[in-house]
Amino acid sequence: MTKPYFIASACLAGLPCRYDGASKPCQTVMELYETGKILTVCPESLGGLKIPRLPCEQKGTRVMCKNGEDMTEAFYLGATKALEIALKSGCRRVIVKSRSPSCGYGQIYDGSFGHVLCAGNGIWTNMLLANGFEIFTEENLPPLMLNLQ
Repeated sequence: MTKPYFIASACLAGLPCRYDGASKPCQTVMELYETGKILTVCPESLGGLKIPRLPCEQKGTRVMCKNGEDMTEAFYLGATKALEIALKSGCRRVIVKSRSPSCGYGQIYDGSFGHVLCAGNGIWTNMLLANGFEIFTEENLPPLMLNLQ
């Protein structure tokens, strides 16, 4: 495979890997994925989390399932595997799913399961930032993307 232009959260490319068994397609990401310009990754799937499953949110340093089960270990496992894939790809630009406990950037849900946002990043996004990756979300696509279509 040639070096991708971007790495993206798989749900943004239309792959049904979210907790609810759905995707969150972003038209631009989907089009570039179909032409092979984007490498997709789902840290939650890589961590062995089932699809579908109950929603999870970060609460402090932990990732908790809506039923109270601590899912932190699976989220870190998946984020570590996703980071390895990103590092091996040679690409340094990532488009993550906003507000996700794995992929959120700048804001995530606060752990109350009341749709309340707080400042923070997902587990994988923090790892990407610590390794020098440039981060975007589907709500803040880089101008370069629009020229690739």
